[in-house]
Amino acid sequence: MNACIRAVVKYGLQLGYRIVGIEDGYLGMIEGRFVELDYSNVNNIIQLGGTILGTARSEEFRTEEGRKKAIGNLRKEKIDALVLIGGDGTFAGGHVLSEEAGISVIGIPATIDNDIIGTDHTIGYDTCLNTVIDAVDKIRDTATSHHRIFFVEVMGRNAGFIALNAALASGAENVLIPEEKTDIKQLAKEILHQNNGQRSTIIIVAEGDDGGGAIEIMEKVRPLLPPGYDMRHSILGHIQRGGRPSALDRIIATRMGALAVELLNKGKSELYIGVQGEDLCLNELLSKSTSTAKLDHLKLELLKKLQTQ
Repeated sequence: MNACIRAVVKYGLQLGYRIVGIEDGYLGMIEGRFVELDYSNVNNIIQLGGTILGTARSEEFRTEEGRKKAIGNLRKEKIDALVLIGGDGTFAGGHVLSEEAGISVIGIPATIDNDIIGTDHTIGYDTCLNTVIDAVDKIRDTATSHHRIFFVEVMGRNAGFIALNAALASGAENVLIPEEKTDIKQLAKEILHQNNGQRSTIIIVAEGDDGGGAIEIMEKVRPLLPPGYDMRHSILGHIQRGGRPSALDRIIATRMGALAVELLNKGKSELYIGVQGEDLCLNELLSKSTSTAKLDHLKLELLKKLQTQ
């Protein structure tokens, strides 16, 4: 997200605007935590993970009273346009602000889950995916050396993009995702087939899989395999949410940030930016499309074909 903040500040200042950062999102908006940003604030941040402005959930913002405080603070700071970096909740909040306060808003999708329709990539997803692949590559070394079956749990409570693409890129033997019902007996059969003569088996498990997390899946499979199969689990957890952003994330975030300023400069509002292929695209800020997953089932079919070899 820092690459995006940097682009908004630099391009906004170039066009002559006063740029203000809001600490911790809607919570900071309610509490009046604003900081004017200039070039010095955004130098040397493009390589940093996370966000220099911070982020936080705000239940108070969901109330009319909370939003009145936020709107009052925005008017006090003479803020008439917002660039929103986040997901569905962030966009929904921006839509309400636009309606209640007449403030122009442009959204930029940032979520490691990559579950926003209208964009091939969200900010953070590629970095997360590379972190997972690096971890799985390391796990594969010990799995191969010790002839083990590893169940690796990745993030993805409602969407399986991280799990599916990590499985493809790391050469995993199987993947379990929320979009597909898990058949434990069939999984055990596939493990027996795949592990015959192999030195390792990697199974990627999305945390939101209907069969459970990596530990639960492993324990369900254990009694279905012959004695002697050495099974282990690894939960990658929040390492997936940090680290230096990838080149792709930096480039996408920078392009989206600059376009957001350009759109606001032209008087546009109620839109969020996406990327399709090499091109940026525009979507309505609040629509059903932003709340549903977009899993590419062609990739899932490819992985299934590879599992049968």
